[in-house]
Amino acid sequence: MKVCPMNSQILRQIWSLVEQTQSSTLLKLSDTDLVKQLLMQLDSQQALSCEEINSVNSYLFSRTNLIRDLAIARLT
Repeated sequence: MKVCPMNSQILRQIWSLVEQTQSSTLLKLSDTDLVKQLLMQLDSQQALSCEEINSVNSYLFSRTNLIRDLAIARLT
């Protein structure tokens, strides 16, 4: 699978979605479901190419721990 670089707009949208999603939702989902949820939300805001979907998918999987840490921090 070839992974293409993401542009800064997509990265900003990803982290904006993470901030907008309720912490409880981010914490209760499995890694796979968390990535699917965020990817679906992103794709509904902006049409993504297959290459972008693959890149975002890989990026999100590599950041699930950070996403959960941010969600926990928002709860406190």
